Amino acid sequence: MLRWRGLESTPGDLGRTVVTVGMYDGVHRGHQKLIGTAVERARAMRRPCLLLTFDPHPAEVIRPGSHPAILTSMDRKAELVAELGVDAMCVLPFTAEFMRLPPETFTHTVLVEHLHAAQVVVGQNFTYGFKASGNVGTLTEEGRRFGFAVEGVALASVESEEDVTISSTYVRACVAAGDMVSAAHALGRPHRVDGVVVRGDRRGRDLGYPTANVETPPFTAIPADGVYAGYLITRDPRSGASRERFPAAISVGTNPTFQGSRRTVEAFALDYDGDLYGEHVGVEFVQRLRPMSAFPDVAALVAAIDQDVADTRSVLGMPPAS
Repeated sequence: MLRWRGLESTPGDLGRTVVTVGMYDGVHRGHQKLIGTAVERARAMRRPCLLLTFDPHPAEVIRPGSHPAILTSMDRKAELVAELGVDAMCVLPFTAEFMRLPPETFTHTVLVEHLHAAQVVVGQNFTYGFKASGNVGTLTEEGRRFGFAVEGVALASVESEEDVTISSTYVRACVAAGDMVSAAHALGRPHRVDGVVVRGDRRGRDLGYPTANVETPPFTAIPADGVYAGYLITRDPRSGASRERFPAAISVGTNPTFQGSRRTVEAFALDYDGDLYGEHVGVEFVQRLRPMSAFPDVAALVAAIDQDVADTRSVLGMPPAS
């Protein structure tokens, strides 16, 4: 998949495209439906499908200090949309200047002049331009004027008694509560955070459970404190692509047994023997096993970790340790 940042970096031989626009944070099932529609339209027209997204999150520019928790890093987002069939991804810097563009200027400058849209596929609730004054209706009118079609796709819902509409906000709420099963249901896969393995206090090694201390970027959507069953995924440091995947017991919190104050994400990769320091990794959260607790002594903590590892094997469908 082609990927670039800024309109000025758009390939000169791009040709006309089918464009879909949005933050697509999480690339959840609602996003997948919308992107799938764009890919279908692009294939039918024999044109590339281009996804336009933004960095940083618009909320931080519009209302400084309100940056939401981020469900997917830009590298992970690129990997996920490529798997859905997207041919190109343009990351547009969201600046104060860009925020003030009138809807018609965004349409002409971004969609027509630079991205050469033949069709634009967006969600029915899509808004754009200064103070979100543009919507699917105005975009459709501008499409008639500039020569591209517009399709608004209905939002998807989670199958539940509440009939909740799938959204990034809903997924963030699930993650913040530690409800990884509901988050995965909306995402279509386990929630994942990405980061770099850094040196920690090395207590896990002393306890017989060496962990990868994963330092995540600012604003990452980290689940509620607790112990989780999941996976540790190694990544290519240059492309960000996922490589190997290892079952893992994951701890999120401040290590209260040792009076810790810094919140960390630490993953113990089961049946793995190697050095992960400096590695780019992903951590997937499948199910919360228990809340974070302070134990009276090290022996009690080790006994709890033993059980956490056994529970992780059970949740992930692995045979018991020999």
